[in-house]
Amino acid sequence: MGTSADAGDRPAGPGGTPYLPEPTGPGPVGTTSLWLTDASRPDPWAAGVSARELMVSLWYPAAPSDGPRARYMTPAESELQLTSRGTGFWEKVTAGRAADVSFVLDELTGSHPAWPGAGLIDPARIAMAGHSIGGAAAIAAMLADSRIRAGLDMDGSTHAPIPDEGLSRPFLFLGKQSNYTPGSGGNVTTWERDWKLLTGWKRWLLVAGAVHASFTDLGLLADQVGIDIGAAVRGSRSLDLTRAYVRAFSDQHLRSTPQAWLDQPSPRYPEVIFCSPD
Repeated sequence: MGTSADAGDRPAGPGGTPYLPEPTGPGPVGTTSLWLTDASRPDPWAAGVSARELMVSLWYPAAPSDGPRARYMTPAESELQLTSRGTGFWEKVTAGRAADVSFVLDELTGSHPAWPGAGLIDPARIAMAGHSIGGAAAIAAMLADSRIRAGLDMDGSTHAPIPDEGLSRPFLFLGKQSNYTPGSGGNVTTWERDWKLLTGWKRWLLVAGAVHASFTDLGLLADQVGIDIGAAVRGSRSLDLTRAYVRAFSDQHLRSTPQAWLDQPSPRYPEVIFCSPD
């Protein structure tokens, strides 16, 4: 993962098809899918189903190849993405996601891994980063599984209560600026609650001009097809700074490489505001 100031600035490709910029790292990225079944617990979303089944997507550094290009998502996934949005049951969602993550780690780092390339995974360097409910579930997963050394929540209201003794592993909140506007509600209430109980390295960074979707591919794709999502920061710019800060966080806490961007505001990213609720 790297940074590119003009990533995705060009208009949509032939036929008006939106596109994502090429990866900026030194090599290609491969992807595969795993079908995993956790027989130790029922599926929380399917009544009467005695085992939790998961489809897991993996991305990994690959050798150059002329193999087929993976699709962004299947037509069925696209339809569900557009039609299956719902509100409520957030505690259930985050608890279920935490259990899913622990199970996937078992399957990938155990004595009989479910993926032939599992040797690429360093079990001592595992972090969890996610957007919205994925970010909200990071704290729940860290509380449930000590293998997760660090966590990053991108604009997700949290729900899992941190015990009184606190959580001492590194954690980063990265969100839109309105999350810390008095009276705005939303994430600010849960982040303030959790901030007091995060006893290790922690940062609270807000991005001026961002909206909830700015930390995803949506802002980039929306710019290409002329859809206004309400953000004052371009999709390519939000992609650039999201890449930069997620990578810096990972390098510092998984590779023990200090990152100055995480200690003070950077002139390269003046949109990023350091907050201190204390």
